[in-house]
Amino acid sequence: MLRRALLVCVLCSPLCLMAGNAQQKDQLPPGLVAPDVVAETAGTVAFLEGPAVDAAGNVFFSDIAGNRILKMDAKGDITVWRPDSGRTNGNCFDAKGNLISCEGNEQGPGRRRIVRTDMKTGELTILTEKFDGKRYNSPNDVCVDTKGRIWFTDPYYGTNRNQLEMEVEGVYCIAPVIVDKEEATKVTRVLTQKQIHRPNGIAISPDDKTLYVIDSHPAPGGNRKIWAFDVADDATLFNQRLVYDFGKGRGGDGMKLDMNGNLWVTAGISVKRGPGETLDNPPGVYVISPQGKLLGRIPIPENLITNCAFGDPQRKTLYVTAGKTVYRIQTTVSGYALYPPLAK
Repeated sequence: MLRRALLVCVLCSPLCLMAGNAQQKDQLPPGLVAPDVVAETAGTVAFLEGPAVDAAGNVFFSDIAGNRILKMDAKGDITVWRPDSGRTNGNCFDAKGNLISCEGNEQGPGRRRIVRTDMKTGELTILTEKFDGKRYNSPNDVCVDTKGRIWFTDPYYGTNRNQLEMEVEGVYCIAPVIVDKEEATKVTRVLTQKQIHRPNGIAISPDDKTLYVIDSHPAPGGNRKIWAFDVADDATLFNQRLVYDFGKGRGGDGMKLDMNGNLWVTAGISVKRGPGETLDNPPGVYVISPQGKLLGRIPIPENLITNCAFGDPQRKTLYVTAGKTVYRIQTTVSGYALYPPLAK
């Protein structure tokens, strides 16, 4: 029995050494660093957000840290499309193929406004940069409905709150109106802290009747929830109801819908950021039914998942921005978008 035991030990010794080496690699070097030392981020080269896909299959997405908008063509080649983005975060296309962008105010000073780019001429139009005479905090995410109304969120996740001109972190609607027989727009604040802690991702249903808003507040006790609101013809919201609660882990960031009405939500984190969030929600794309049932999660091998968008002629390719990387996932359901229309 002893001989057999020794033989097993000899045969397994390389594995034992490997296990021991792996264990040593996970241990801090005693006496050379503090016993509780952790690696901290010293600088960020790229922080990707806000993907939007055009009819040619080009993916436009923001690099907030780099203060630019990048373009990835159908072959996967990436170029700088707009070198000074005003700290753009979220992007989406309207029904005419114009790019709507949220110029934010985080990871450096930004222009704090909503702009529209005519993709044929390159002309840029400022849609709104102030509400009641005060500059926005940091426009974050945006969606457009079939009536041409633009919905956007305006939280602030930075640390310098002294620069803010308004206390409200709200949700707004830019609606087309006719003034003196000419086309104009009217901006309305539709949500405040009475209904939501800190609005982030936003999406509207294909019938324009339901607006979904991600409430993502990383502070202790902050909401990590998805809310649904009924939308009236005058853009007022009512019948607030909870769709999904992410609990104490990092909640949702960006969000898109598929043609079945399911919510595709980028959420979770793998490295703890502060006292307000746990690691309960691993990073990935969480697919949630309109009734609030978690249908599953697509893992993404990055720490921080930010946003997503459907592309290709059938809109069955999901592009996901995460940290420094853009991921691509093939789906069997078409995503919802005003532009481009689904190929027949």
